[in-house]
Amino acid sequence: MSDTGRQNFTNKAADALKPESEKSTFESLGDSAKSTGDSLASTLQPESQKSTTQKAGDALSSNSNENEDSLLTKAQNAIGLGNSGNSR
Repeated sequence: MSDTGRQNFTNKAADALKPESEKSTFESLGDSAKSTGDSLASTLQPESQKSTTQKAGDALSSNSNENEDSLLTKAQNAIGLGNSGNSR
C-alpha cells in the first residue's frame, strides 16, 4: 500500500506496462503528470517518514531520496531556520 498522497503501486505498474503506442495523448500526459507528482512527493517526504512498503516502491521506481532530508528541511537549513545537520 502506498503512503497518503502518493501514486498507488497498482496504478503505477499498470501505467508502466501499457505501451506508449496504445495510449492516447491525454493518457500519456496524465501518466507524465502523475509520475512527476509522485517523484516530487517522494523527494519532499523524508525517508524516515516513509512506510516500509513506500520505501520499497520508491527503490523499485528509482524515487528514493537516499534517506536525505526533505527539500523543505534543506531549504530551512540553508537559511538558518532548521537543524543544520542531516537527520540520517
